[in-house]
Amino acid sequence: MKFAEEVVVEEFLPTFRSMLAADLRERGLTQSEVADALGVSQSAVSKYAHGEVAQNDRVRDDERVQRLVEEIGEGLATGSMSQVQALVEVEVLVRRLEDHDLIAQLHEEAMPALEGYGGDFDVHDPDDELRSTERVLTSMRRAIRIVENTSGFAALIPAVGANLCECLPDADGIDDVAGIPGRIFDVKGRATIPAEPEFGASEHVASVLLAAREHGSDARAALNLRYDPDLIERLEELGHVTAEFDAEYDDVASVVGEALSETSDATVLYHTGGYGIEPITYVLSDSAADAARVARKLA
Repeated sequence: MKFAEEVVVEEFLPTFRSMLAADLRERGLTQSEVADALGVSQSAVSKYAHGEVAQNDRVRDDERVQRLVEEIGEGLATGSMSQVQALVEVEVLVRRLEDHDLIAQLHEEAMPALEGYGGDFDVHDPDDELRSTERVLTSMRRAIRIVENTSGFAALIPAVGANLCECLPDADGIDDVAGIPGRIFDVKGRATIPAEPEFGASEHVASVLLAAREHGSDARAALNLRYDPDLIERLEELGHVTAEFDAEYDDVASVVGEALSETSDATVLYHTGGYGIEPITYVLSDSAADAARVARKLA
């Protein structure tokens, strides 16, 4: 595990300090004055001057880094910029480069597990897509453990298989919903989960969740189970508000919306089937783990 801060310390700062030390020396400052300006030892300045400190070529060649080095070099050399102001300016640049930019890209290269994001993330942003997707996947994995450890869950799985999904906060399509590839099936009385959760892996259950959210539900997750009148009764006894909708899979958004227009606070949706369509129950929850816990109470 490698942190973005390590990339800053190991790649950005040595390069930036080397560049700034060289700039200040070119402006006539002595080695001692450069050391005082940078807050480092004279031996460190000597290492910078003699090329003994490795530089990152991409940091060194970045025009924004070059401009800031010149700006701070001039400011420190003329006394028009304080060390505190110089520090603030560097911190601002670092944060910019961490935000979907150069440092994020270097971080991805240093930590292969981040591969695929193309540096398009900011690890310090609580609302960044990377953090949001990882939170959803973590919740899904937690839910999977609950399912796997729930004796009797297999009896709740419909013939078409079950799926469990959770969406991103601002989901607007199936690709923003994480599900289980291949669904959950009953294999010899055991709930079998074929693969790790991934985004875009659920189509139908994700569609029901998105339709519910489109029509006012705050749910972030959904789980489909077999339908049984007794099951619906038990869910109601557990405090769930239920709503029935028609089994028209070609127009999920419309039929789910119609059901929620009559019972907007429903946390359980169900239909009793149709020609060639198996009856199904859908549990809506704040998270995939919460949906799995509901199923555990029914098992």
